[in-house]
Amino acid sequence: MKSSGSFRRLKVSADGSGVVSHAGLGMLREIAEYTGLTCGLDDAVADTYRGPWIHSPGQVLTDMAVAVADGASAITGIQVLGDRQDVFGPVASMPTAWRVLDRVDTGHLPGVRAARAEARQKAWAAGAGPDLSRELRIDLDATITLAHSEKENAAATWKRTFGFHPLLAFLDRPDIAGGEALGGLLRPGNAGSNTAADHIEVLDMALASLPVQARPTPGAPGSQPVVVRSDSAGATRAFAAACRERGVGFSFGFPVDFRIKNLVDGIPEQCWHPAIEDDGIRDGAWVTEVTPNIDLSAWPEGSRLILRKERPHPGGAAEVHRLRWHAHHRIPHRHRAPGDRRKRCWLGTAPPPACSGGGPDPAGQSHRATQPALPRLQ
Repeated sequence: MKSSGSFRRLKVSADGSGVVSHAGLGMLREIAEYTGLTCGLDDAVADTYRGPWIHSPGQVLTDMAVAVADGASAITGIQVLGDRQDVFGPVASMPTAWRVLDRVDTGHLPGVRAARAEARQKAWAAGAGPDLSRELRIDLDATITLAHSEKENAAATWKRTFGFHPLLAFLDRPDIAGGEALGGLLRPGNAGSNTAADHIEVLDMALASLPVQARPTPGAPGSQPVVVRSDSAGATRAFAAACRERGVGFSFGFPVDFRIKNLVDGIPEQCWHPAIEDDGIRDGAWVTEVTPNIDLSAWPEGSRLILRKERPHPGGAAEVHRLRWHAHHRIPHRHRAPGDRRKRCWLGTAPPPACSGGGPDPAGQSHRATQPALPRLQ
């Protein structure tokens, strides 16, 4: 049923002869094989074949991923590998690649995701993982992908373009360019931005993609702290509640409304304190807390409102107000303000019981400035 042929291994020499292009991609193909990803993908879709295959589905899917790593933006990118068979060996044609993708239907997609999670587990165990003594930060964000024809699910987007509006989840890893992809949901171009069900689904994908030891366990002491971050599209009460149910902290964007605008200008200067980042004090930034002055009863218990103001760069854009859930919740909104400082508002919650430690930005934030008797805004 399955061939046991491995990817062709490359040999590196310093004699200056036999120079080839794209040779580094061979190492990516080998990693997929050594972590068991290739065999896992084979097993996930093996039942869709009636006989032996010429190109194993795991190898084809791996080659497509390698082509993406090489800069491909379409299935045709696999031809780059096929043009260098002296380096990569036999590579499936583009029609074969399309047929393999068609085999990964709704029923087989969970098996593909499980194979990827198992390969990640082995890679992290071999030393490729992040520092689990610190909190993990998962970023959720949607993006616009243009389509130049009426492909399946393509539709008009809110940016007046045509294509798709996928929602993606990446593990924030400063040591890896672009982070580490954990999950994604392909959506039509007219998909809503504040769809809580989509955010919950992608969050579950992301958590399932993490190795077992890196997943949060609600209520368990010593559980891995995980924080989910999103812009204002993720700022829904349903998604916040889902994060709490999964033992995950959250940091969402949230629109600055009239309550915040009426509150900010009444805060005395002595109530602002230097903002803290992972590596220390943030230069030219100050924070304060006004949680008692805002009704946050509709949000998870422990919600806090943190305001931050920054000194804008010379010649910068209009001053910005930003509301953010401290340690779990973030929110951009542009608003012109007088003076020489830019103010940002952060609305946030304390971490859930299973997640100790501070939030993503500023990390470890624990500012509780003594506030004057400002009016309570409903």
